[in-house]
This record gives sequence, C-alpha cells and structure tokens, in this order.
Amino acid sequence: MNRKDLKSMSTDELWALHEEVTARLATTLLAEKRLLEDRLKQLKGVVEAERTKSSTGRRPYPTVVPKFRNPDRPSETWAGRGKTPRWLAAKLKSGKRIDDFRIRNVA
Repeated sequence: MNRKDLKSMSTDELWALHEEVTARLATTLLAEKRLLEDRLKQLKGVVEAERTKSSTGRRPYPTVVPKFRNPDRPSETWAGRGKTPRWLAAKLKSGKRIDDFRIRNVA
C-alpha cells in the first residue's frame, strides 16, 4: 500500500484499516507467544529431566557387607572399600594384622 493510497482514504477507512491491522497483529502475536511458551515448556522439561537424572551424579550400587570389625567398638565396621578407617590404621600401625579384624561368617 502506498502513501498516496493512505492520503486519499477517509478517516473512517483509515480507522477500519487500523482495526484490521490491530486484529491481525494480535492474532499473530498470540500465535507466536503460544509457540514460544511451548518451546519453553519443552526446554524446562529437558532441564528437569537432566536435573533429576544427574541429581545423584552416580549410578546406584548395591550395599556391601562389612568385612572388618573393630573389637573395641563392635559398631565400627569397614567393608574394605575406600580409605582405611582410623581405628584400623592405628591397629595396623601397632603391629596387628588385618586378618585379626576380619568378620568370620558363621553359617
């Protein structure tokens, strides 16, 4: 549409054109808004899935039964994995053997 066409239009025609453009803009903006909201929901879903997936940061391992027990405090046990507990390191330094603390399965 040329400027000359707009200049030749009456006020009522211009107002009708204004209302038509406003209505078309409103529907177009609403459609774009819905599209962007859908995309945002998808992204939030992906982020939530990643967050719940990597919240622990490691895979689940089965529980490991203890293999060594402190004779002075029987509640202190060690499964033989990870860093050696202080009580066991102290006993080993004093000259005892690790087999002295092994839990024997009585079956």
